[in-house]
Amino acid sequence: MRRRFLFTTVAVVTALTLSSCAAGASGGGSAQGSGSAVTLTFLTFETPNLTAKYWDDAIARASAKVPGVTIQKLVAPSADRAGYAKQLAASGQLPHIMIAVSPNGFAQAGQLAPWTDTELVDFVSPHSNPIGGKIYQLPYNTQPTPLVYYNKADFAAAGITAPPKTYAELLDDSAKLKAKGINPFVVGGGGKDTWADMYPLIGAVATDTYKPTPDWLAQKAAGKAKFSDPAFTKAAGKIADLAKNNYIDTAGLSRSYADDEQAFRDNKGAMYPMGSWFAASADAKKPSFDVGVFAWPTDDGSLVVPAYTGGGTSVSSKAPNVDLAKKWALAFMLDKTSLDTSVRTDGSIIAIKDYTPPADMGPVYTATADLYQEAVKQNAIVNAFSIETGDGSMPAGLADRAAAGVADLINGKKTSQQFGSFLDDEWAKASQ
Repeated sequence: MRRRFLFTTVAVVTALTLSSCAAGASGGGSAQGSGSAVTLTFLTFETPNLTAKYWDDAIARASAKVPGVTIQKLVAPSADRAGYAKQLAASGQLPHIMIAVSPNGFAQAGQLAPWTDTELVDFVSPHSNPIGGKIYQLPYNTQPTPLVYYNKADFAAAGITAPPKTYAELLDDSAKLKAKGINPFVVGGGGKDTWADMYPLIGAVATDTYKPTPDWLAQKAAGKAKFSDPAFTKAAGKIADLAKNNYIDTAGLSRSYADDEQAFRDNKGAMYPMGSWFAASADAKKPSFDVGVFAWPTDDGSLVVPAYTGGGTSVSSKAPNVDLAKKWALAFMLDKTSLDTSVRTDGSIIAIKDYTPPADMGPVYTATADLYQEAVKQNAIVNAFSIETGDGSMPAGLADRAAAGVADLINGKKTSQQFGSFLDDEWAKASQ
């Protein structure tokens, strides 16, 4: 799940790191493989779903398969895992193994060990998100970002018999919902969760910018395209128009990510553009209404699904034993029990060959996975704007600035052209 928080005091980071390493295995600090010849630090994160016990059990299973390793678990103190890792690196403490941390910046600085084709043989998309032509993070998990989850009861009340396939139908359905007193879109972005306002724009960029030009952002990085060009401002204009027509409740921009999801659950809007992880939440704690899902519609009705594949483990090039660290990281990533838990708790679409999700997955996850697989069949997958990593991705920090700009776009403080120019200026600053 993409969440952004800042944690900026190196001294505090160092203290947290040392206290985490000092904990015993039973308390979540380490899990020991036989032999104990090499001690490796492993940066993880905890959520209400991915608890300390989840990580401890998963670490123990991987360690049992790779004798000679002792793992000291570090827990990121916030959801900004990359920021935390960078602060550790600045103090000479980059973890030997990390999970779900963008390799951008670390790889270019020579701090990560690249994965070989032989090591990547079990992965469906082994060359996802290359940096300088090399892979630094195991591409184990695909997350369509966003899809549009919708309240079937609200659609029925507005006389909508099927989810929209074209953008014109989306506008027509929004008008029908509004006429019935139903807010069409739930969109958040309050407090530290400014990123939560990005999902409508990511959907529109997928259909209007990336569909005709899949490498558009790489062209921008090469100076061949601008955010102020019509190829991008058309997508931004759609979001501005949705807000102008009161199809997006601007008051919702004050909601945190958690409050944003709760607002959808509380029937404060019919449509909820969000990453595929919501499918697991909807199945685990079913709302009072049935939930459906569709892809952000294109003008011509063709299918386009923005998605990101990555999220796995990376290994430090300075680990005490890089080969053993990579062997352990692979064992951790390929463990069936851990993969099943990721599917159940985070709606993961596992990008590992021959993997089959648990047979008892709920209807929202099943519909989400089916929609993604249909897009794969139709060769209709594009990158998810602002979530890319690897060559041609946005400069560090620009996604956060984009989220601030989207709030102005939705509030009417920026036109689509002004928003595009704003991003061009911010890109230039971030690239200096």
